[in-house]
Amino acid sequence: MQSIFRGKHFITLQEWTREEIDTLLEVSGDLKLDFAMDVPTPYLLYKTIFLMFFEQSTRTRNSMEAGIAQLGGHGNFLDTSTMQIAHGEVAKDTAVILSRYGHGIACRNCSWGIGNKYLRDMAKWSSAPVMNLQCDLYHPMQGIADLLTIREKVGDLKRCKVSVIWAYAKSHKKPISVPLTQVLLFPRYGMDVTFAYPQGYELPDWAVNQAKENADRHGGSIRITNDMEEAYTGANIVIPKNWGSWAGKSNVDPNELLERNRGWKCTERMMTLADRNVLYMHALPADRENEVENSVIDGPRSIVYDEAENRLHTAKAVMTLTMGGK
Repeated sequence: MQSIFRGKHFITLQEWTREEIDTLLEVSGDLKLDFAMDVPTPYLLYKTIFLMFFEQSTRTRNSMEAGIAQLGGHGNFLDTSTMQIAHGEVAKDTAVILSRYGHGIACRNCSWGIGNKYLRDMAKWSSAPVMNLQCDLYHPMQGIADLLTIREKVGDLKRCKVSVIWAYAKSHKKPISVPLTQVLLFPRYGMDVTFAYPQGYELPDWAVNQAKENADRHGGSIRITNDMEEAYTGANIVIPKNWGSWAGKSNVDPNELLERNRGWKCTERMMTLADRNVLYMHALPADRENEVENSVIDGPRSIVYDEAENRLHTAKAVMTLTMGGK
């Protein structure tokens, strides 16, 4: 398989082939080993990436800033509220200019119905690769880190039972981008994915249909249920996480819908229904004691910190492949 990575946009993993994702995983593993052995990795010496954030961030911002520094380059953090975007400058103008100033643009814009369109508009006009740091539909940086983590912990991904489960949270409104990315990606590696949520928290029909097509093509499976206990039963990996209802089909007030489903929580009792070696994952930040009991997220089955660490190594791989070369 021949692939031109340099200059390739990273908007969604759907637009990367299975072979390209395999390469991304291998490069991530190599960079992780080099980091552990304190081996210098100056693959992007003197290169600049612009990191545009419309929303707050901890892991994404710091994995990108630390990652580009460890690759020998510089990350320029841009709070979009202090840019001319705040005065109405369009994506085209921002992308054309920033791509002439540096070698990559990465952006987080989670506004519903706007974020992905904004990123694609930038990609249309940018002469440098555009990377999605999370939009309203996709979070490919999280998805690839999750995939690497599961492969490290489980080994053979074929027939691995992964349950992506809605969970109650009150901390802030969360987009559908993480679960949507997971249900599209995991079946491409032959995993059996259970997608569970209370009625009213559906993903868009096109996303579910695409996930089923991915499963059919690659030997995985997709099961959808409104039964939380069914999702936990026999699972090898559980990923209980909140997402908002704005993409769903419910006519109920969002706050009322949320409060109806306070019982959707990852508890010790739920974990006993899963496989005896079940692993708990979460993209973080978790709404502790709402989404998950502290005893679970801080317990021996939790791999959330390993998952978060892998954000560094996979971010470095994305930048190395798309910004590297001559």
